[in-house]
Amino acid sequence: MAVLRMNFLSQSLGMQTNVTVCLPTYSFADSMEGKQVEYVRGMTFQTLYLLHGGSGDDGDYVNFTNIVRYADKYKVAVVMPSVHNSCYTDTEDGAKYYTYVAEELPKLCEAFFPLSLRREDNFVAGLSMGSHGAMKLAMHYPERYAAALMMSGASYRPGVPSMVRTINGEFDFETDMKIPVGGGLQAKLVDPAFIHGTVNDVYAAALRNVEEEKLLPKLFFRVGDSDHALYRTLLAEQDLRKWGYDTRLEVVAGMGHEWDLWDESLQVAMSEWLPLRSEPIYPEKFGS
Repeated sequence: MAVLRMNFLSQSLGMQTNVTVCLPTYSFADSMEGKQVEYVRGMTFQTLYLLHGGSGDDGDYVNFTNIVRYADKYKVAVVMPSVHNSCYTDTEDGAKYYTYVAEELPKLCEAFFPLSLRREDNFVAGLSMGSHGAMKLAMHYPERYAAALMMSGASYRPGVPSMVRTINGEFDFETDMKIPVGGGLQAKLVDPAFIHGTVNDVYAAALRNVEEEKLLPKLFFRVGDSDHALYRTLLAEQDLRKWGYDTRLEVVAGMGHEWDLWDESLQVAMSEWLPLRSEPIYPEKFGS
């Protein structure tokens, strides 16, 4: 497995930024199982765009999960950008973080790395703040992503609190939970006046996809029963399923907003949920 960290000047952000990319190679596990990996010009990989949460950066998943091993095992390229506490949102007088992850980053990575361009080979995932980003991308680019994984959350929504104190599936709406990061932006993203008619109105985009009979991405939600994002997650999954999306929800007993949940969720997604080939895509075999 090759793990690359690239620093470059982003046009959308107007500054240098980092992106970490996992590219599958011939591995020790392959050698132990007697498998061969041929390096062929034109070969590509299925790709997972993996978005970090609040206070994180492009190194979070490498540091706190086994994503490198999972990507190696299932032969999936993983692209992990850094967006600070932006909530994956363009700012009016600053960096355009949504434009960066939605447009600039995929174009750059597809030009630099051997990534498949087919919809069925592209997925997006994120945790906490990154779950908002993942759902936002999936709803606005259903022609690009076949599936999305939201860990501990879903997109922010007017009338739905982002954080609700939760213990064993019981909600405490009386306790005021202070949003530790991205508070100003999160407050805007649940304000109807701010999001109406913009890309930030993710649920309107989700409904529009159904009305326009677009090909809908499959949606996977995984959250702990003591996670402050459980309430938001349940409402999102319920409505998206009602609107016609193919959804799957798993509420994990005894877990909160934590890395053990997110690491396990990545493993479950790759082994059970995502339609992975678990091998490189060779030109002569798949006609790419």
